[in-house]
Amino acid sequence: MYIKEIKDMINLMNENDLTELEIEKEGVRIKLRKGSGGSFENKVEFVPQHAAPAAPQTKAQEAAEKAPARNTVEIKAPMVGTFYRAPSPEAPAYVNIGDNIEPGQVICIIEAMKLMNEIKSEIKGKIVDIQADNAEPVEFGQALFIIEPA
Repeated sequence: MYIKEIKDMINLMNENDLTELEIEKEGVRIKLRKGSGGSFENKVEFVPQHAAPAAPQTKAQEAAEKAPARNTVEIKAPMVGTFYRAPSPEAPAYVNIGDNIEPGQVICIIEAMKLMNEIKSEIKGKIVDIQADNAEPVEFGQALFIIEPA
């Protein structure tokens, strides 16, 4: 990472009244934090290339942790790619919260290397929560759906 990029990050923080910014690029993680007097504290950390950055928790994940444990199962991403809830932008979503699903039913698409991969349910149940955002990247093993088995 270059000094100009770090200066741009500081300008971005100042322009948007941010107090903390953390970015990982090319195996280097930079964390900038403004102190109480407006001065910057910084932390530079080298991250092995194979390590995946920790994803921030979504509101749904936070709510799931606070909710009492139920008999639920996660459907996880079988690959890295872009998650889509529908076959096209104009089409309705394959499934929504509250829908009942059957084994073999297409529940989403993950685009990987320009290939659209239909993801099918392996269980029968009811969609309790959708953990991934439409048209956003997902990691291998990331929870996509929370299912209450039937």
